[in-house]
Amino acid sequence: MPVFDLHCDTLTAFMSPLRCQDTLDDPCSAFALSKVQTIPWCQCCAVFVPDGLTPQEALGYYRYHRRSFQRQLLDRACQASACTTEDDVTAAWEQKKTALVLTVENGSLLGAGLEHVEELRRDGVRMVTLSWNGENALGSGHETDHGLTPLGKEAVRALEEAGIVVDVSHLNDAGFRDVLEAAQKPFAASHSNARAVCAHRRNLEDWQIREMVIRNCIIGLNYYSPFLRSDENNADFDDLYRHICHFLELGAENCLALGSDFDGADLPPCLDDCRKVPVLGEYLLDRGLSHSLVEKLFWKNALDFAQKNWQ
Repeated sequence: MPVFDLHCDTLTAFMSPLRCQDTLDDPCSAFALSKVQTIPWCQCCAVFVPDGLTPQEALGYYRYHRRSFQRQLLDRACQASACTTEDDVTAAWEQKKTALVLTVENGSLLGAGLEHVEELRRDGVRMVTLSWNGENALGSGHETDHGLTPLGKEAVRALEEAGIVVDVSHLNDAGFRDVLEAAQKPFAASHSNARAVCAHRRNLEDWQIREMVIRNCIIGLNYYSPFLRSDENNADFDDLYRHICHFLELGAENCLALGSDFDGADLPPCLDDCRKVPVLGEYLLDRGLSHSLVEKLFWKNALDFAQKNWQ
């Protein structure tokens, strides 16, 4: 079964102590190109921009890792293709290649000016999270209750006009409400779970999920244990299943996807390597989910969202 994963931090080697140059094919990483060559796989690869950088520093950081993305793809043209449309993804799969999509986690670099939205568009960026955990020029993550700034609201509109999907993962509840007011197009929560199942502020409230369903948005399930269960134990497939069931109860059958957070968090043993994802599919089928529903979750919903929203 194909896999379409909306978020990983592998490109910036966030979890790697070695910070090797060839981040996208490091055998020590949770995601690596060499690990998925037998599976039709689309991986959204985020340039993770840490909090605390000035907008100009964040812009330079983004450009450094964007160049790394381009270099690694050039070196591995027989393994992977950079994709910006649904047609690109399916073409890569037909050529037995992994489809890679450039995204940005933490839009702080847009504090240097919204003219850089056009630069992101030219670079093939398909999604931008407005914040990480803390505050930036656009708004704030779950560490505060501050909503979007005036620049953040302008950024939502500028990103939409450029055909770049706004990503609300990490954004706090006040910022989410501001996105609802500003957004004219479907948006994403690339790696977020259900707060009713696990009461972490990084997860989505039921009212947020319902609103995203109404707006034909996309939500990627995050594998990080503290976002799957409220105690300190490692999560397992049962925990992910509970979140899936809750999303389905809220009508999210056509909005739910995968958003692993590979190489961006310490993941539970059951999902700490991309080669274990097919086992999750088998588990969900064994739990009674239909094959068509598992296909939607694994790849069809995300591919359909790309077809409709990636310009």
